[in-house]
Amino acid sequence: MSSKFLPVLMIGGSGVVGSQAAKIIRRLQPTLPLAVGGRDLGRAEAVAREVGNAVGVSVDLERPDLGLGDELRFSAVVIFLKDEKLSSMRYAQHHGIPYISLSSGTFEVGPEMAQYIHAPDKAPILLASHWLAGAAVFPILEFAKAYTAIDRIRIGVLLDEQDMGGPAALADYNRITGFAPAALTVKDGRFRWAGGEDSKARYVSVDGVELDAVAYSPFDVMALAARTNAANIRLDLAYSESASRRRREPFSTEIVIEMAGRGRDGQPLDHRHEIVQPEGQAPLTALGIALAVERMLGLEGGDAPAPGLYLPEVLIDPAYYVRRMKEFGASFTERSMIAA
Repeated sequence: MSSKFLPVLMIGGSGVVGSQAAKIIRRLQPTLPLAVGGRDLGRAEAVAREVGNAVGVSVDLERPDLGLGDELRFSAVVIFLKDEKLSSMRYAQHHGIPYISLSSGTFEVGPEMAQYIHAPDKAPILLASHWLAGAAVFPILEFAKAYTAIDRIRIGVLLDEQDMGGPAALADYNRITGFAPAALTVKDGRFRWAGGEDSKARYVSVDGVELDAVAYSPFDVMALAARTNAANIRLDLAYSESASRRRREPFSTEIVIEMAGRGRDGQPLDHRHEIVQPEGQAPLTALGIALAVERMLGLEGGDAPAPGLYLPEVLIDPAYYVRRMKEFGASFTERSMIAA
């Protein structure tokens, strides 16, 4: 039972995504204690009261002990913002507890990897900086079960202009789009960095409207290259108006996946999958982190992982992830791209 655990420390847990993640964890694991951490103790305590079986704590990323002293102990650390000093990761390693992060771009993963390499036996480290913490990569891996070979994976994601979320999400977006020299893609089996004109793309929304997009590189591309060996992989981001807002409804978030290759019968298989979360990006990101917490503590999908460096798709079953996405409101539509 999850009641045997110390609290999970959620740094940034009082923010837009963090607070939703706390609520989803509570729904999935009613007895798992939580520690909602943030700079504003009052906000953290308010979220903790709303979630239940939780406490609010003040966190200071400038201090090696995170400002928590020696008395508080936790079962895992989750951070919902960019920790530029890696204080939270070092804290988890020092205490030998799982660590989950979700705010790095592909081009800036080096410091976390180096920190792990210098202390490989201390703690399990999960790098979950995929699009919305896995909301694209897990469906793709589930769809991939229908293929014997995949030639192309094209991911289009739409982030509504009204759906950026809180300050941490905006800071991540500005940092990654502002400092990344180019976006990682796979073309003809080779890793390529798409910049300038090569980065420009068109995104076809779920209502057929075409929008400007640009190549973007969360961890999905490199993860899918390792897992599927697809010859061509690319993720494009459209930051624009969602189809639901064009219908004068609240914003939503969209993920469009186009996959081409050979099916189990040896025939060409070319499908377009459309995923829509009507409440926007935050619930999907929050769900991904909640499922990561479950897995890292051994509450779902097997025993807790040993110390090591992990990506979420190595640990979490795609079918389980997709089932949870549907339970929490995401809709899935599939269309064949092969002319009859």
